Order: sequence, then C-alpha cells, then structure tokens
Amino acid sequence: MTNVSFSDLTFSWPDGTPVFEGLAAVFRPGHIGLVGSNGAGKSTLLRLVAGELTPARGIITVTGLLGYLRQDLGLAAGQRVDAVLGIADIRKALHRIESGAGDERDFELVGARWDVEERAIALLGGLGLHYLADSAQQLDRRLDTLSGGETVLLGLVAQLLREPDVLLLDEPTNNLDRVARERLYDVVAEFSGTVLTVSHDRELLDRMDTIAELRQGDMRLFGGNFSAYERIIEAEQEAARAAVRDARSDVRKQSRELVEAHIKLDRRLRYGQKMWDSKREPKIVMAERKRQAQVSAGKLRNNHIEKVDKAKDQLQQAQEMLREDREIRVKLPDTRLYPGQDVIELEQVRLACGPEVTMRVTGPERIALTGRNGVGKTTLLHRIAAEHPKVPWRMLPQRLDIFDERRSVFENVASTAPHASAEQIRAQLARFLFRGAAADVEAAALSGGERLRAALAMLLLADPAPKLLLLDEPTNNLDLPSLDHLTQALAGFEGALIVVSHDPRFLDDIGVTRRLELTADGLAETLVR
Repeated sequence: MTNVSFSDLTFSWPDGTPVFEGLAAVFRPGHIGLVGSNGAGKSTLLRLVAGELTPARGIITVTGLLGYLRQDLGLAAGQRVDAVLGIADIRKALHRIESGAGDERDFELVGARWDVEERAIALLGGLGLHYLADSAQQLDRRLDTLSGGETVLLGLVAQLLREPDVLLLDEPTNNLDRVARERLYDVVAEFSGTVLTVSHDRELLDRMDTIAELRQGDMRLFGGNFSAYERIIEAEQEAARAAVRDARSDVRKQSRELVEAHIKLDRRLRYGQKMWDSKREPKIVMAERKRQAQVSAGKLRNNHIEKVDKAKDQLQQAQEMLREDREIRVKLPDTRLYPGQDVIELEQVRLACGPEVTMRVTGPERIALTGRNGVGKTTLLHRIAAEHPKVPWRMLPQRLDIFDERRSVFENVASTAPHASAEQIRAQLARFLFRGAAADVEAAALSGGERLRAALAMLLLADPAPKLLLLDEPTNNLDLPSLDHLTQALAGFEGALIVVSHDPRFLDDIGVTRRLELTADGLAETLVR
C-alpha cells in the first residue's frame, strides 16, 4: 500500500525563488530519512505534504490519516498543553457533560473519545513526561513552562493521539536528552505506517530503511540507512574526483597537441612561401599545392580544436558530479581570555525550577552543561545572563526568539552592531548563506535552520565582541556540513563557552574542559572523557 506519493510537484516562494520543479516520488510503509543541505527544501516538502503550503503544480496523495510534528512548535509558547495535544475543546465538552451542563453539540464533539484524557496521560508518561502525567490538571499548563525537549515530546504525543497512518517528523530529536532520544527511537521503530523524517541526528537516520536525498531540486532514493547512503556517496565522489583528474589531464593533452599542430602548420606555411618565392616549380603546380595545404591545414586545425572542446565538455560534466554543497563559513571574533580572568561567579543562587547553584568560571574554559530534560539547564543560562558576567557576552537561546519578526535579517543583525558598516554586515551574513536578497527577508519567514544561522550571525557580529558565549542547543537544525564548520569555529574560539547540548560527539569535538551536570540537587562535575 502506498502511503505518500507526489508527481510533477512544483513550488516556488512568493519572490519567485524555485524550490521544486516536477518532483516525483512514491513512499510505501516504512521509515524514510529525508536528507539534504540547509535550504534544499526538506521542511518545505513536509509542509507541502501536510497541506500547509499549496504547490504551483502537481499532485500529492496521502493514504490514511496524517500526523505532522513541526520543527517550530516551541515558538507557540503561550499555548496550553491540551491545546498542543489537540484535545482542549474535547476536554471542555467532557467537563460540561460531567457537570450536567452539556448539550447535543458537546456529545457530538466527544464522539467515542471519552477516554481522551486518560490516553493522553498514558502517552505522556510513556515518553517520560511523568509530571505532566500526574493528573489531568497538568494538561492546563502553558507551553512556556516546559523545556525545549519536553515541548518536542509533547508535540509527538499530540500526533500519536491522532493514531496516524503517516507520520512526518521535522527535526524530532532537537533538544532531547539521551533518555528521551531513546524513547523517541523506540516510538519510531514501533510505528507501522510511513515515517518521513527530516533530521541531522545520525543515530536516528541510521535507524531508517530508506534515505531520500533532496539536492538541487531533485530527489534520489537510497535503499538502506544513513551509513549505507554515506558509503555510496563517498564511492561516487571518489569516482567523480578521478574522472575530473582524468578530464583535466585530457584537456591539457589536447591543448598541448593543438599548440603543436599550430607550430607544425606555421612551419609548412613558411616552407611553402619559400618555394613560391624561389619559383622552382611551375606556377600552376605550386598554386594547387598551396590550395591542398590550406585544406589540409584547416582540417588538422579543426580536428584539434574539436578534441579540445570535447575534452572541456567532459571536464565540465565530471565537475558537475562533484558535490560542493553550500556551507556556512563561521569566523569568530578575536575574543581571547587569559587563564585566571574572572568570567562568572554564582554563589548559592537558587533557580526558579528548584536547584541551588554555585558556579565559578575563569579564563577560556569550555563547559558542557548537561542534565535531563526539564531539570533547568536553560533556566541556569538565563540566570547567568541576569547576574551580569564580568566580560562581554552573548546568548544563543534555544527557542531562537531574539528577532524582531517584522524586520529583515540584515536589520536584525545591524541592531546588534551599530558601529559596523552595511558592507561588513552583509559580508558576515554571506558567510551564513544570506547573500544578496536573502539578507532582506523578514525574520518571520525564516525556516528553523535559517533562524539558527541568522541568530549565530547576530552573536558573532555583536559590538562589543563577546568573550563569553552561552549556547543553548546550538546544533539544532544545522545540516551536517554546517555542523562541521560550527564545530571547527567553536574549537578555535579563545573566549569562554558554556554549551547546553545533548550531542556528545559535538561536545567532544569542540574540546570541552569541564562537564557540569545539573540535577535536582544542584551542579555536579563529571569527568571529561
């Protein structure tokens, strides 16, 4: 049974920027990982399948009920839990019926879903949101009282309550701790319909049975998981690099032979002129020989020119097979801190979520702040900011709610760097792939990955340049090449870092010097591996 298919799918943004042109694919029940660089159209494709966007042309078919876990659920911070779960109206109807004030419309709304609260609580508990599963009253809580990871799990519960046949997941492991990720992996593994997942989580992608790659407006399907996909791509790239080397060698060879042919023809021309001048043969004979020489020379020259052109065409075809995906180019400011220089000093500061924290940071320390979802890591970062660090600092918030949504990317970044010229700002934005008109797009229109890139640009161009970076899940929504560049840049940063992340490989790669785990009892130092 086919669950999702589309044919001749064509879509462009209102400014005319094309995303897809005639895209076609068929997805049968199974687990599909959708990969591609930032801007390839992964989230856009999910929104098209979900019906949030309308294609300019083409047909999209979804067999059965569809569930869609959005990437930007955390931006709806004012909503209640039951509204996110999609059961707010049913709960109100149930409560009116239970109080004796229900009418026919309430019974129609409830239908057969009399146990909807119990089902929601059971699913919340099954995914580790135990305090939300304590009682039905917890369903009245606001979304902004939850951590980013808890919000993701809540959104997943909302979709599972609908019992879908097709599940669209857009960066579902963002902000999840290790335990929560394992629970999500289990949910995905047990889902019997079609799962179409956009993710940069290698472990989740390695649990897929098909990889669908979006690249330059086209889609290509690979049987197997992400590791198998990487092996295929690397083998193809090695063959492409060899083809480019061979083609370049052939261009040099054909160009050299063309030069040699010109030299040979010039020699013949000089000899023929010498014979003409000496008049050693009858004039008519020499004229015929000259004509034949000109014809022969033209054929020889054209033959070599054709070979050069053919070699250049083959080189261009070989180069087109090479992948040169766009990647952000992070250039961190010169913000050196010296050993022993005071950066942060917190003494028995009680967080709103409960724990009491004592913390001191000196010099260019690189601290990984870890802990379970909901324990208060984000709260601690905000408290550090509120206590006024002793050096210039900047914070990358988890929800990326630092923009004036009505202003452009350029205007938002310019507001943090009043002394920078427009040229400097646009040069910085270009490193984050906001080139030309892309820098003038309103913040409200940005995708999750684009918001993160714009936020990073705001941090790094800030005036004064930060000597302390507070980073809350900085790898969310980055494609793998951009993640590599961010990792390299942070590894070379000479200021202090406090990074909240559930990605152990990323923390290792940026060279953390201390690991602090936040628990209900406070901060505990753990060994750096």
